[in-house]
Amino acid sequence: MGNGYHHTPVMVREVLEGLLVKPGGRYIDATVGEGGHAEAILKACQPGGRVLGIDADASSIHSGRGRLKGYGDSFLTAVGNYAQIGTICGQADFHPVQGVLFDLGISSRQLDDGVRGFSFQREGPLDMRFDPSQELTAYDIVNTWSEVDLARGIWSYGEEPRSRQIARALVAGRPIKTTLDLARLITEVARGARRRIHPATRTFQALRIMVNLELESLKAGLGQVIEVLASGGRLAVITYHSLEAVIVKAFLRQEFRGCICPPEALICTCGRSPTMRQVSRKAIAPSQEEITANPRSRSARLRIGERI
Repeated sequence: MGNGYHHTPVMVREVLEGLLVKPGGRYIDATVGEGGHAEAILKACQPGGRVLGIDADASSIHSGRGRLKGYGDSFLTAVGNYAQIGTICGQADFHPVQGVLFDLGISSRQLDDGVRGFSFQREGPLDMRFDPSQELTAYDIVNTWSEVDLARGIWSYGEEPRSRQIARALVAGRPIKTTLDLARLITEVARGARRRIHPATRTFQALRIMVNLELESLKAGLGQVIEVLASGGRLAVITYHSLEAVIVKAFLRQEFRGCICPPEALICTCGRSPTMRQVSRKAIAPSQEEITANPRSRSARLRIGERI
């Protein structure tokens, strides 16, 4: 991008349409990053609209503030994990809102910064923390976890079919200090296997998810969204892999249905009513034009619900 920012936001038009962004509305970008989506929402909600940008990565928040400083008090920021979205909104007195966006996964800027340790294509420390102030790093997991726990994590969070062989190689190869050292070890294990993606892709994904407790945070954040959305407010979630998608689909299905009685119950006794209505029957995928312009968008899927 010519303005010096690396991140290209995904499905901007679809997000604006999905959130029904209108002038004067209040919106939350729960994964604001460098502010790509937030900028588009801010433009669409003027005059009088405001956006609260949340991110666990303080450096991303700093970049976002720089990018959107022209919007003044219309753009608020909070350094924090969206697992605490309810608390953050309460502290900022920013609720109820007309829309909440979760753009999950990792930003291009984080991936391209070797020092952050997210990429198997760049030399860097085994870090992978969204929030650099937290203690657990990928180095800790790779070098201290048992072979059994490593294999279980790589399978559960990376859906890696060779998780056991990779875990065995990691334990035997300790200490593993850099991203490229880790990638080389994994590539050795996968030698001869025909793969559509780089052999280290799934293991790096698993480590990143484990370091940042991404799935647990997602469940916690979604569970608080109902309380911050105004009636008629929209939730939009962009997922990039099946583990995220399963959680989002289960959450929306539950909120559309309302009832939480066990499946074997013949009649509903919980009395719980639906809190959201379905907006689109199927997940929305990026256009072929967008995938051509931004190949990283190809796995993105957008799901939307509306607060009743």
